[in-house]
Order: sequence, then structure tokens, then C-alpha cells
Amino acid sequence: MSSESRKAVVVGAGPVGCLTALALAKRGWSVDLYEGRPDIRLASSKAATENRSINLAISHRGIAALESIEPAAAKRFLQSAIPMHGRMIHKLSGELDSQLYDRDGQQCINSIDRSLLNEALLEEADSSPSIRVFFKNRIIGTDFDKKTMTVLDVVSNKESSINFDFCVGTDGSYSIIRRQMMRVVRMNYQQEYIRDEYLELKMPAGRNQNGEPTFALDPNHLHIWPRHSFMLIALPNQDKTFTCTLFAPTAELDRLCTADSILSWFKLYFPDALRAIGEKSLVDDFQHNPRSPLICTKANPYHYKDRAIILGDAAHSMVPFYGQGLNAGLEDVRILAALLDAEGVTSIPQIFDEQNNIDRRLLDALQRYTDTRHKDLIAISDLAMKNYVEMRHSVTLLSYWFRKTVDNILYTLTSPRVVPLATLLPTLTASPYPLGKPKGWLPLYTMVTFRPDISYAVVQERAERQSVILTGMGWIGVSAVGAVGTWLTRKMLLYYLRRQ
Repeated sequence: MSSESRKAVVVGAGPVGCLTALALAKRGWSVDLYEGRPDIRLASSKAATENRSINLAISHRGIAALESIEPAAAKRFLQSAIPMHGRMIHKLSGELDSQLYDRDGQQCINSIDRSLLNEALLEEADSSPSIRVFFKNRIIGTDFDKKTMTVLDVVSNKESSINFDFCVGTDGSYSIIRRQMMRVVRMNYQQEYIRDEYLELKMPAGRNQNGEPTFALDPNHLHIWPRHSFMLIALPNQDKTFTCTLFAPTAELDRLCTADSILSWFKLYFPDALRAIGEKSLVDDFQHNPRSPLICTKANPYHYKDRAIILGDAAHSMVPFYGQGLNAGLEDVRILAALLDAEGVTSIPQIFDEQNNIDRRLLDALQRYTDTRHKDLIAISDLAMKNYVEMRHSVTLLSYWFRKTVDNILYTLTSPRVVPLATLLPTLTASPYPLGKPKGWLPLYTMVTFRPDISYAVVQERAERQSVILTGMGWIGVSAVGAVGTWLTRKMLLYYLRRQ
């Protein structure tokens, strides 16, 4: 085996792919990063994607991953992000209801332009002497056993064969690397389209008294218009606009085929949003922006021998209702990096099985990744689906408020101190989940969003236990109120009879 640094090929130059390339380069690998699309930093690429979703809601898990691998990019990201401290619920009556994400409003999620994050990571990767970036190059075939890959140059239409030692697929929901792995791995794979689709709309900036651009809505909230079977959300942008996303059943959207039907529907369900967006802009966006499906994919295992692994959407597409799709993908990279370090994997194999042509330490690290990560990714995928019901319906119910109030009271009593991200970062760099199982009562949203030291599977397990307790307390409360009501009714009836 050569003593030179081995070559890793990363397929897909989105945020997850760029962070993966940086993580491997910092561990001594020579990395080639392939992307089938043009360079997103070019003006022509920006024009081609201007109708696609531009917002990301990035939280502590994503930030922790960036900080552990590329602190400089994390710092730049936070400077351009807009903090959102809670949900702003827009009721049909026009009333507004602010619901903080954290009990004291200190912690927040962050709205950032997707291209800013991707470009920042791409710049870091492009400037690394150990990383080469190839755009307009599509992977059309892979032989993992021979460690060769066939690449098509889209511009010249010429094919070439490249060699690699390790392949990472970060090429999205329709991953070619995942499909190629299925030929050699007994992979369990599930793909599901949910009944709803989504459509992007743009809310322009308003104007203040001096005629300067200003936010039409409070920029420090994620705005939600819950309408039971569908909803509209809005996230702020640096240019004072909001990106709005309508989630609705396909059958509902199919009915909105004319300008009149679109405007009538919005006047009925989202009158305040319609005023802020503007009738002409709404109709134009509705009729010209693409409607996109919501897909959920699950796979297992994620690796093949010591040759390949899939991360991000290539391994686990999920619905966006917990804002964890990108966060989970970036966390994949942090988890993998921590396991590589724990197993002592370097760019030069320390324990190499010549007979089977396998790097034993790399194989062990990838096997550990599949064994430990799968249950976490299934958990967050299921939690994201459940959160859609909460966002479009439950947040309007009194029972939701009761549970949330009790949730926060128990949180305050048993966990009086908020754990800031800065105190977690040193241990998160070295260990996937240093805390293990947390103590005290922690709300589900807090665990998912603000506690990257707790695995998604532990979050789900803890949340289910706490939900049983909250449900029990709710029945006790209802029974107590019923008993008090019965007692008062009896007293009033006796008082009335005595007066007769």
C-alpha cells in the first residue's frame, strides 16, 4: 500500500458536500469534489436558480457541525444570519400570537440565504490546496470494488475514468451514488411522497416614513399562518424581503388555476399576507414559480465496506417541518469526522488488510456510523412529519397551550440553567454525543433544536415518555376542574333550594 495520502471523491457540492470535503482535507486526504451543475457563484447560475427556495433555518446542530470543522465559515454565516426567537402565529381573525422557541427567548434559530452558506463553504473548499472542485461533471457509473468512477464532462460530452480510495455521496435525494451502492449493498430503501406540495412566494420589503426599505413583518420571528390542513410560512431575508412558502395538498393547489381563484382563496385564508405580498406579485409567483413535491427517503446501511458512504439528503431526505434537513446533513459530517478520529483513521492506512484490500480502521468507522446513526435519522424523519400537524393545526388549540405551559414549568423546575452552545462545542468536536441521556425535563423543541449533544433517537424516546406524563396531567386537570365544577353546581343548587 502506498504511503502517499489517499484520494477521496465527494459527489455533490452543496453545503454537506463542501463541509465533507473540508473535513477530509483537514485529515490529510486529497479530495476531488464533483458537481453536475454549474458553479453557483457565477451570475448565470444565480439567474437559473432564482425561483428556487433561498432560505435555510439553521440551528445549533448545524452551527455545531460548522464550528467543529470550519469555524471561519461558521463565524461568517452568523454575521449574515437573521435570528428568529420564536413563531409568530397569524390567526384568521388577524390577531398575532408570539410563541418563543425558548422559555426566556435567549436562544434562536437563524434564517440565512441558502446561496450565502453554500458559497461560503465552497470558497473554503476551493481555496484548500488539498481540494480540487469540478463543475458540470456528472457521475454516470461507479465500480466500488475496483475503486473507479466514470465521469461525464457536460460541456465537452466526454467521458473519463477516475480512481479513488474513498467515495462520499452527498448528491441529494435522487443520489446517483446511492443508486450505484444499491447494486453491491443489500440496502433497505424507502421513498415516500406526502400528499402536500410546496410553492415559493416573495413578500417585498415595505417602506418606512423616509421611504427606506423595511421589513413588512417582525424579522425576528418565523411567521406561520396555520389553517388546519395547509399553512403558509415566511422567513426573513437580509434585503428586508420575506420568502414565503405555501404547503398544501396537491388537490387544493390544483383548484387554484386562475388569477381570480388564487386571489379569492388568499383573501379568505391569508388576507394580511395578501396585503403584504401584493395581488399582482402573488398571482405572478403562483403561476410561474414551480410547485415542488415533498419527499421522504430512508436507507440502511449507509456505507459499503471501506469504499463509500452516503450523507445528507442522499441518505435521508425528510420533510422540512422541523427545519432539520440541512442541520441533520451537516451533523452527519460532524458525526463521521468524530468517528474517523475515534478509530484513528488517517489518509494513510494504519491497519491494512492486504488480502481483502480493506482499511480496517476506516471500515470500523463506517460500520459504527451506520450502526449508530440510522436510529437517529429515522427518529428525526418521523418527528419532522409529526411537527407538520403541530405547525398547521395544533398551535391554534387551547390543549397545545396547556401542554406547552406545563412543559415550560417542568423545564424551569428541573433544568433551571439553559445550556449555551458555546459550552458544548469543545466536546462535540471530539465525540458524537458526549452527554448521552440528559437529566431533568426538556421540551421536545429544545432537545431537537438547541441540544446537539443529545441524539435524535434519545430526543424521541425522552419526548414520548414526557408526552405520556403531560397527557396524564391533562386528564388529572380535567378531572379536577370537573370535580370542582360539580361541587360548585351542587352548592349553588342547594343554596337556591333553601331560598325557595
